[in-house]
Amino acid sequence: MKRRKCTNEWFHPRHMMFGDIVIERQPVSVCVPVNFKVTLSVGAVAAGILNYQWFIWGDDDDTYEVYGGTQADLIIDAVKTHCYVCRVHDNFCNWVFSEWVKVKVLDIDAAGLPLQWQGEPHIAINPKPQTVQLGEKITLRCAAFGNPAPRYQWYRNGHLLLKNTTDTLQIEHAEAKHKGSYLCSVSNVLEEIWSEPAEVDVVENDQLPLAETKAVDKVALLIGNLNYAYHPGLMAPVMDVHELANLLQQLKFRVVSLLDLTRVEMLAALDTFFELLNRGVYGLFYYAGHGYECVGRNYLVPVDAPQPYRAENCVCVQRIMLQMQERHTALNVVLLDTCRKWYNHQRIPSVIMSQRPKGNTVYGYGTCEDAEAFEVQDGGKSTGIFTKYLNKHILQAEKVTHVLEKVSEDLGRDPLVTGKQVVEIKHTLKEPRSLADLVHTAGHTRELHFRDFCWQQANELPGKNRLTFLCDVEVELSFSALFSNVMVVFGVIKTTGPKTDNCTITLSSIPPMEELYSGPGKFEEMDSILFDEGANPDCTLRVCGLQKLKESLVIRMDLHYTHMESRLRFTESKQVDIGKPLVASCKLYKTIQTTPHRKPDAASAQNIGRILRRKQTQAGLHQPFTRKAECGAQVAPFTCNEPEENDENELQD
Repeated sequence: MKRRKCTNEWFHPRHMMFGDIVIERQPVSVCVPVNFKVTLSVGAVAAGILNYQWFIWGDDDDTYEVYGGTQADLIIDAVKTHCYVCRVHDNFCNWVFSEWVKVKVLDIDAAGLPLQWQGEPHIAINPKPQTVQLGEKITLRCAAFGNPAPRYQWYRNGHLLLKNTTDTLQIEHAEAKHKGSYLCSVSNVLEEIWSEPAEVDVVENDQLPLAETKAVDKVALLIGNLNYAYHPGLMAPVMDVHELANLLQQLKFRVVSLLDLTRVEMLAALDTFFELLNRGVYGLFYYAGHGYECVGRNYLVPVDAPQPYRAENCVCVQRIMLQMQERHTALNVVLLDTCRKWYNHQRIPSVIMSQRPKGNTVYGYGTCEDAEAFEVQDGGKSTGIFTKYLNKHILQAEKVTHVLEKVSEDLGRDPLVTGKQVVEIKHTLKEPRSLADLVHTAGHTRELHFRDFCWQQANELPGKNRLTFLCDVEVELSFSALFSNVMVVFGVIKTTGPKTDNCTITLSSIPPMEELYSGPGKFEEMDSILFDEGANPDCTLRVCGLQKLKESLVIRMDLHYTHMESRLRFTESKQVDIGKPLVASCKLYKTIQTTPHRKPDAASAQNIGRILRRKQTQAGLHQPFTRKAECGAQVAPFTCNEPEENDENELQD
């Protein structure tokens, strides 16, 4: 909106010439959500032709003409609160100004506003119950949209509070008489409505209960790497990630769960995850797969990491911790079910930069320094031992560090890993926060809407689709998400044609999406999470690695049937374009630009330790496997392992 600055003399009453111009209808103040279209109107009469010019009171306390505001009606997209006035003038140097009006913009949730809203008061924020100590400030707020702008009147225990007629009620020094039930009446010329009651309790200092901790939102990123290109494969991450995702959803987390990511895909997923973390949010990052420790830093191994391990081919845990803390979240939880064997200690450590303590972070390592993390195969189910006990306790409404202590105690009693694996817990918590804390979103709607969009984008499935073939056979396609990048397509024959017999269907995808999780000797437990009890599809197709999809996914269905008269076998085919489902729309395949790392000299290259490998014991079932990093020549270890420390060179990538 272009503006032209005006002198204040235009708006002084002594310069107003009223003549025969009479304003019969004044504009009215309004209160609306962000980006709401508002019309300000002025009605005036005079003997001749009237002209109009609207003005806005700017942020610098000067008045400006509104570009294009030369009609009786001014239409604006309300982005920020401003005051407006209209000058009405004729061709004989007569003019008159309307009253100043305010367009108040509230950056709060307008989800409940009716689609055909006519301007009646609509309460967006109700006053909240609270308990305060004697002498403390009481603040109650009731915010409402309205056109005209609503009027407010507060009541305590049914008694009118004459001086409290704004959207915020404040009492500087609470006394016993201020205890009670508060209500706010909100009205304009169209309607009067009432807020929800808010109970206010005023107590002695020693009676004040502990403040209830709440989250603005909860976001979790779970990554499980198991099908490695150059290193031994793992078994447990499939079930570990799937079961933990279901449990976190019960705790009201927005969960994105991903299997088998390259380094580029891991960094892209983490960058998107960081964007969802804002002030007051609970963020949780979980990783299961190969890993190692080097000069006090932990590294996660992507599925495309070559041999031997090098930091530039992996993902630094300390980088993740730092970027989570920089988002000013209320709680950060990092859970790692991976080995921490020391590796490549001939590397000269760079300068370590300490993080400022934020008081909001919990680190749960599945094992301690220079130790292995084990996964166990019991019958047909594989699980990481740390995650096994984590899933057992994670739903408990206790401080998150207490939950991890119970995990540590259970793991310590497990005879399979006695003397081999011990949980390590580090934290900087200042408040008793729990993963089961309630979610309270008021006042953070821009960030909330962005998280809604991103989460829905990563979890959106195609709708059901019914296909009718030329032979009159009808087949229904439906879709289910096992993970955010693994989808199952179900085909069910709903009706058969009058001349068809022995109908069968097969499904395939275009482009082909590689199936990594089934087949002889592979992950039989994956099939256990495919179907609900009683489900009996005629055909299924598991589509894996959706994060690699760069174009729309097409499902091809081939119908095979026998013609009842000729007894010949026929095949008909149909294709359905389902777009980019689940995480495919997030474009995690995009290249991440990073700062090149220094090439190691010949001496350090010769001393690189041996690669990570997983060993299987031969004693039969119930024996643990390891995600193990074996060192090369032993040297004095670099022992700095504070969780707040970060490699300056790496953090500049």
